[in-house]
Amino acid sequence: MKFTPEKYRLPDVPMQPFIDADEIQGFLDNTISTPEKVRAIIAKSLSKKRLSLGETAVLLNTTDPDLVAEIKQGARELKKNVYGNRIVLFAPLYIGNKCMNNCSYCGFRASNKDAVRVTLSDEDIVHEIESLEDNGQKRLILVYGEHRDYSPEYIAHTVKIAYSVKKNYGEIRRVNINAAPLDIEGFKIVKDANIGTYQVFQETYHPDAYKKYHLSGKKADYNYRLVSLDRAQEAGIDDVGIGALFGLYDWRFEVLGLVRHVNHLEACYNVGPHTISFPRIKDASTLSVGHKHFVSDEDFAQLVAILRLAVPYTGMILTAREPVEIRNELLQYGVSQIDGGTKLELGSYSNNKEQTQNLNREQFRINDGRTLAEVISELMDQEMIPSFCTACYRLGRTGQHFMEFSVPGFIKRFCTPNAILTMAEYLIDYGSDENREKGWALIEKELEALPDADEVRRRIEEIRNGKRDLYF
Repeated sequence: MKFTPEKYRLPDVPMQPFIDADEIQGFLDNTISTPEKVRAIIAKSLSKKRLSLGETAVLLNTTDPDLVAEIKQGARELKKNVYGNRIVLFAPLYIGNKCMNNCSYCGFRASNKDAVRVTLSDEDIVHEIESLEDNGQKRLILVYGEHRDYSPEYIAHTVKIAYSVKKNYGEIRRVNINAAPLDIEGFKIVKDANIGTYQVFQETYHPDAYKKYHLSGKKADYNYRLVSLDRAQEAGIDDVGIGALFGLYDWRFEVLGLVRHVNHLEACYNVGPHTISFPRIKDASTLSVGHKHFVSDEDFAQLVAILRLAVPYTGMILTAREPVEIRNELLQYGVSQIDGGTKLELGSYSNNKEQTQNLNREQFRINDGRTLAEVISELMDQEMIPSFCTACYRLGRTGQHFMEFSVPGFIKRFCTPNAILTMAEYLIDYGSDENREKGWALIEKELEALPDADEVRRRIEEIRNGKRDLYF
């Protein structure tokens, strides 16, 4: 019988589940990849049009090394066209690791009796943020275990603390959240604290696999989590982030699940996710998932390139779970945001502890232990502009407004100048002599290609004279 996706497709209705596993598997099982199809799909993406599930499945079923190389090259070209050569930097700050769920892949799981449960005090949070500001960080993602103690009111409270901490020229200009799904009223409370993006990762989009890994706790409810960001949208949070934990199920299925999630949000709310994350299973305390679906470096590079082609205007986040060489490679194929100077143990930024890899205190193992200054230095060596920009969020260019700017490609006019301005701030306030030398040379090279270079130069001079937080 011929595969007909219309037979399976669930309608896109706000607050209603939208994943049909048979539909997604049907695309994977019934889609044939040919050179002609692959090249036509790459060309469509390069025209800045989002790909369908069927088109994405063609790329996912591509195994010919030469065609895979063409997919990566297409992703490289698309990323440069949409984002230029800027890379947005942020730091994760773990607020607490109490958890009421039992997820077999996570060190925070409730049944892990060896875990040392910690929740930072308000004073601890201030010290952590001061230390992050001392290194030049401007963007944070606050991370919480899924526990009743981390209520919407508590999350909002910690966000307000983060924004209140000012040290010398240091300040946090954007606070994103990675926490449990909330109800609509809870999302409204968090929104009123002026958060940036609210992230909820589905982990795996395959319902049966989801049930296998999520043994107990509220997170065991697949559908409640699946439509959590619908509730965020209903509460007025139009800046949301989705993600899957690769290694729990077939990576090709998860990519289509992410694309289907994008489709759903756009159909219901006229705006897709602001970011997509794609962490890979790494070591964790009491990790118990098996190796069947672990993703190789080769497949990981391909899936990142495919995601970039499938959703041209969505930010893509790659964390320090990955080693330096993988991060440097994937920056080329679509990644637009990375963390730098990451420490996962609660309280470790302010006490200057080395990363001990104590998985009884951490959620997972990190594999890129570079300091923020080292990350910035190596980005500049690759002629990439480190950016701490928060302009779009603070000027209301989020959600549908962001799409109005970004889809036609206009956002690049703002992103590159704003990245340069935040880079100039960093060099003046926190840069080493070596980074300043490299950084000013890179800025000068970038300015030569900007149509409004004179205005950017004028604002850089204002920064030299003591002004901060200038943006377009």
